[in-house]
Amino acid sequence: MFPLLLTVQKIALRYWSHLNQSNPDSYLFKAVTSQESYSYKKTINYMMVKLCEDNQISITEPQNSCSNQAPVISKIATAMKNKYLKHWERQTHTKLLKLELEDNNITIEGVKYISDMLTENCFIQHLNLAHNQLQTAGAKAICDMLKENNTLETVNFSGNYFKDKDAKFFADAFAVNSTVQVLDLSHNEFSLEGGEHLGRLLVKNQTLEVLNLCWNHLRLKGAVAVCGGLQVNNSVRKLDLSWNGFGDEGAFALTEVLKCNKQLEFLDLTNNRISCRGAKMLATGLAVNSTLQFLKLSRNPLTLDGTMALLLAVKDNQSSTLEELDVSNILVNEAFLQLLEETRKYHPKLLLHYAGMGGWVSKKPKEKTDPMKAIQDYLVERKLRLWDFFRNIDKAGTQTVSIQDFRGALQNLHIPLQKNALEELIQRLDVDRNGNIDYSELLQGQKDFLRKSRHVENQRQKVSSSEEKMLSELSRRVKNMIPADLRHDSLHSSKR
Repeated sequence: MFPLLLTVQKIALRYWSHLNQSNPDSYLFKAVTSQESYSYKKTINYMMVKLCEDNQISITEPQNSCSNQAPVISKIATAMKNKYLKHWERQTHTKLLKLELEDNNITIEGVKYISDMLTENCFIQHLNLAHNQLQTAGAKAICDMLKENNTLETVNFSGNYFKDKDAKFFADAFAVNSTVQVLDLSHNEFSLEGGEHLGRLLVKNQTLEVLNLCWNHLRLKGAVAVCGGLQVNNSVRKLDLSWNGFGDEGAFALTEVLKCNKQLEFLDLTNNRISCRGAKMLATGLAVNSTLQFLKLSRNPLTLDGTMALLLAVKDNQSSTLEELDVSNILVNEAFLQLLEETRKYHPKLLLHYAGMGGWVSKKPKEKTDPMKAIQDYLVERKLRLWDFFRNIDKAGTQTVSIQDFRGALQNLHIPLQKNALEELIQRLDVDRNGNIDYSELLQGQKDFLRKSRHVENQRQKVSSSEEKMLSELSRRVKNMIPADLRHDSLHSSKR
């Protein structure tokens, strides 16, 4: 049926009816034939270039003079254009502003015909090609059309099996297109490389207002790249990133977006593997954001701790415009409801969705100090070796002391150990359970303690380094995506 789309449009314009009723030698027949035979004449708007000044010649009678054919054909074409416009002025507002072709098993052959038609069409504003079989070739055909079309305002390409490489077509098309305001690319297969192209799209396009990227595979570097584009985008107001895999890395990148972006009003992060740590990162962005109105974080393992951090950030931010926070999988407690009540004193419009009562705040137990640390601190403070310490205890010089003598020696040296901690240390050092502690056992205890301390410190440094790397990666990607002439302004606004 797709080869007939252009014919259907012509029938609607009554072109063929005029053609079939005309004498083959008439100017009307020649005008229509000329229009359809040459690609550069297909767009009716071009027919106004050569207007005919002769109003005396009939447009329906046969004409044999070749000298006046061109101006008369132009005159007829102009008359037909006026009929065309009048016809569509009556019809398009109710019939052909929208083209709904969702779930029609359209493949590359069909989409090429549709793209050709939309390249010429100047009335259709809403296009829905969701859940078809466009794939890579279809993406290219559609994007080539978008570079030429200047009337489409809403396009839906959800569920068309687009891959990472196909995102480049959309990035190139929307670097040129300036009329589409709503773009739906949900339910596709964009991931790492696709995220980078989409980030470039967000940098170069400043007319999109609604972008739907839900149900893709955006994560890691792909998620960071999308955030990099958002950081400098000045048009997107509504963004759906739900059902991706942003995780805490993506949450960290989104924190920078919330700090810099001054347009985003709606953000959906449902089911993105964001944990309590990621929620606390987002809270730092909410603490300074003044534009976001709706934030959806349901189906994430935020925990009550993370949710309270978000709410506290909103409470402390007097310029916050947040109206709705969705954490509908989180159970809350009385302390949370009290915080919510206090927050609504400053933000009375705030609507919060939660699962119900029964939540609890996970309090980290006070970090238990390794009893061996007390001995190590004693050695460092007095600049002693472990051998010197043990020799002062081992009066007989046998490199072995009884548990009673060891306990008494530590008490006499005023090493700050509670009774329970002291007994724990003794149990740990007396490996062979013979009632004595020899030097080798004490030395092994010290080695174990130092190894554990180094591991804890390394883990702490890794977390810090990971956050620094994410910030560095975000900054690098933003810098690479932003044109050189815009970098200064973007970086300046980011610092502010």
